[in-house]
Amino acid sequence: MIDVLVIGGGNAALCAALTAREAGASVLMLEASPRAWRGGNSQHTRNLRCMHDAPQDVLVDAYPEEEFWQDLLKVTGGRTDEALARLVIRASGSVRPWMRSHGVHFQPSLSGALHTARTNAFFMGGGKALLNAYYRSAERLGVAVRYEAPVQRLQLEGSRFVAAWVGDERIEARSCVLAAGGFESNREWLREAWGRNERGEYPADRFLIRGTRYNTGVLLRFMLDAGADAVGDPTQAHMVAIDARAPLYDGGICTRIDCVSLGVVVNRDGERFYDEGEDFWPKRYAIWGRLVAQQPQQLAYSIIDAKAVGRFMPPVFPGTRADSLPELARALQLPEQPLLRTLGAYNAACRPGSFDHTRLDDCRTEGLAPAKSHWALPIDTPPFQAYALRPGVTFTYLGLRTDESSAVRFGDRPSPNLYVAGEMMAGNVLGRGYTAGVGMSIGTAFGRIAGQRAAQAARGEAARAAA
Repeated sequence: MIDVLVIGGGNAALCAALTAREAGASVLMLEASPRAWRGGNSQHTRNLRCMHDAPQDVLVDAYPEEEFWQDLLKVTGGRTDEALARLVIRASGSVRPWMRSHGVHFQPSLSGALHTARTNAFFMGGGKALLNAYYRSAERLGVAVRYEAPVQRLQLEGSRFVAAWVGDERIEARSCVLAAGGFESNREWLREAWGRNERGEYPADRFLIRGTRYNTGVLLRFMLDAGADAVGDPTQAHMVAIDARAPLYDGGICTRIDCVSLGVVVNRDGERFYDEGEDFWPKRYAIWGRLVAQQPQQLAYSIIDAKAVGRFMPPVFPGTRADSLPELARALQLPEQPLLRTLGAYNAACRPGSFDHTRLDDCRTEGLAPAKSHWALPIDTPPFQAYALRPGVTFTYLGLRTDESSAVRFGDRPSPNLYVAGEMMAGNVLGRGYTAGVGMSIGTAFGRIAGQRAAQAARGEAARAAA
């Protein structure tokens, strides 16, 4: 019999599989996708948020535990389990040597990569390279991997795991790690969660999925129906404002529009609706998908002028360009006079200051609602550019409640041999909001904990069977 069954094929699943195998357990991974699309959303990642008290190779300065915690507290608005969050933060400070031992390489923060040189360690080659390194290491260590093997249901005895089903095939194991992601690619579930708005729209019908099409939430739904304790709001997610021309699935990091904080954002009515300069982009970029989801037709437009060019990572597709603001309004098919009024009011409200997009500067608006708190420069220098935005869902936060052991809980009691890691439990730490790289920190920390605990549980199951 297999010692540890790992359901999933992304970062958290691989961390669990490798750790369990290092602990001496036999391991089988079941990945829903074909081999070419393995890795879930992790294939689209590029960095890990890391605590450090002094400069460390690719990381500059220091990013201590308390600052990491305060950043997380701010973006979540307090909707986080502090004990589990601090566990993740502390683990992020010591995990990179283990990652390197499995073939992962790091590089300094990319030029223009959202002020992350101090806080985030970038993977050389991005998420694909990280996954390939982990899969090579897993193969070398003897971890068995099966592709195109989606798990629809489990056999449970109370809270104890017995077996998993792939179609009609029953697979037994002494313990199990669930790391199969959220439900973001389940269009029906998204529609059910978001419902219908006051304009009669179903917002979720216009969402784009930044990551894998294979995170359908089938196993998550099974576990919730089976009585596992839930955590999180089904409408909360890592949701980014992305290029409206992005594909329905797997657009990844390159579809993000990073110029929001350097200009203004308007909706289909030509009106601003939020403070574009509230905070540094890595701390606020993941609120903008939800903001756009609340606008008419789930569309918005990021507008900049020539002064912003070169200060952000350019998107893959060029924006809509115009030599005048009326021409830009016509090109975007926005109501011309409302847009000109919005931009005129914004320009008039901008107060002189010392512009510096690398810090929280003193360029702000006065007497304008919503305000722009930083980086407020008039939109007055042609050529003007605009990017149409839609909500892009990375992963959903509804998941399974857990504790420091990563055990799945039933009636607030931990399972003896069923564990959870990654996006299936990220809602314990992320009640809402996001800050760059923290999803990989959560998946890595809890993947390793789950793998270690599952190996221990398997040894206990084997000993009881032999007794």
